[in-house]
Amino acid sequence: MQGDAISDPAASSIVDPTAGPGTSTSSVDSKAPEAAFKEAVDIMRRLRSADGCPWDREQTFDSIKRHTLEETYEVFDAIERRHWPDLKDELGDLLLQVLFYSQMADEAGYFDIGGVVANLNEKLVRRHPHVFGDAQARDTDAVLRNWETIKKREKRERVGVAEQDEGGGVQEAKGLLDEIPRSMPAMMEAGKLGSRAAKVGFDWPNADGLFDKLAEETGELKQAMAEGSVDAVDSELGDLLFTVVNLARHLKVDPESALRSTNAKFRRRFAWMEAQAAANHLAQPLAGLSADELEGLWRLAKQREARG
Repeated sequence: MQGDAISDPAASSIVDPTAGPGTSTSSVDSKAPEAAFKEAVDIMRRLRSADGCPWDREQTFDSIKRHTLEETYEVFDAIERRHWPDLKDELGDLLLQVLFYSQMADEAGYFDIGGVVANLNEKLVRRHPHVFGDAQARDTDAVLRNWETIKKREKRERVGVAEQDEGGGVQEAKGLLDEIPRSMPAMMEAGKLGSRAAKVGFDWPNADGLFDKLAEETGELKQAMAEGSVDAVDSELGDLLFTVVNLARHLKVDPESALRSTNAKFRRRFAWMEAQAAANHLAQPLAGLSADELEGLWRLAKQREARG
């Protein structure tokens, strides 16, 4: 089951997936990666088998999608906390998602885990000709330029400029933004849209232009608020957020990471405020403090962090 990788207590400690009940051995970190990976594949196959786990057998591609996103964010959390044992555990949970999708795909006849890994290996070699071939790339910018050139060539080879539809007609070539999935988180999508549009010159020349755009969008949001239009406020706030994400792109800052860091900072400061309120006001909750008292505690929390 999801959440804690494999929730079946027996399955979570299986070394030989074909062994009977009661035969289990705890895993060891020193196990060769090839053997450990094969064991994980075998465990996933067993869980989906007729004599496996009912919950795992019932799952579909759609039913486990949300778990994939959850596990990804839990990996982020472990990295940000610099908690390496947790990161090892969360990476295992994330790997489970790959094994789960691949096993279901194998059952449906689409592909198997061997194909997934082989495809990855071929792609890594193909997109690193400066390592595995004769191409030259003296710095990161050159590597990224090569990467984009290779991706474009792969796309042309895969679908061409135009594709034949099922009726034999010709479909128009896809737009520049069509390959960016609508299903990805909105902040990530906004960044990719701006980055892709910038490839044809549709972009602000520098960060200064984006600060001007922020002022413009803020003014439009205030106007929408004054007019009392909920739809207009929603639209203008979206425009403002889109501009902030693209400012982050120009500043070479990952907006998701920046916001997560600020969220963590807010948690720390707020927790300190709660502790101070309890210590100095006879356990009086924050809700019982005035706005000025709350602001004073917040300033003290900021000063405390600034002092280190």
